[in-house]
Amino acid sequence: MAEGDVADARSGAAAQGLSGRQAEARRNDATILASARTVFVADPDAPIAAVADHAGVNISSLYRRFASKEDLLRQLCSDGLQIYLQAVRDAVQGQTGDPWVDFVTFMRRIVEADTLALTVKLAGRFQPDEQNMRDAAEAFSLNEQLMARVQEAGVVRRDLSAFDLSSIFEQISTIKAPTAERTAELRERYLTLHLDALRAPGRTPLPDGPPTEEEQVTRWEPRLVASPTGGRRRRPSP
Repeated sequence: MAEGDVADARSGAAAQGLSGRQAEARRNDATILASARTVFVADPDAPIAAVADHAGVNISSLYRRFASKEDLLRQLCSDGLQIYLQAVRDAVQGQTGDPWVDFVTFMRRIVEADTLALTVKLAGRFQPDEQNMRDAAEAFSLNEQLMARVQEAGVVRRDLSAFDLSSIFEQISTIKAPTAERTAELRERYLTLHLDALRAPGRTPLPDGPPTEEEQVTRWEPRLVASPTGGRRRRPSP
């Protein structure tokens, strides 16, 4: 199931039992978030007004739900992290009993959901809150557990680091084609190549130096832009 379908299903389920006005508000939230994903994945620096236009709502309605672009970006990132967390938890727990099948299923779920578009690509454009940071820390802890499981089972090469996973997903997420269907086909093609390279024992030793923890963390720091006064300030959130 695609991420948008998951969001729609979650929104529909959550709306059950709500009053008509509450259910409508929930549906409006889902529409705004879906539009925000489309707009900001295409152009992370787009103004929040572009989201309102895409969603077909007036800007005041959007601001009643999300006080700023930063709030909207933070929610999108949070949604992406939750999808990632569920997929990696399932892989760590072992849904099939076969570590390689669980690992491949996890990799495919993340590529298909395109969670990197909601996390890494938007990172640095908002101030993460405590929940964002807890979720990110849990995601990495689970990555380490997953890597330990598949390496101990002898199905993934031992010179791979848990820090490598984010970079692999990021590489695949850059593949774009004229249509969503063709993009999915090409991403599956190159994910298959990556999986062959990841499988133990590996033919060529990897050069030293997987991404470091510091390199992973710094991408989440709010980006700074030059101030008219010559100082430095946070990137504005229009």
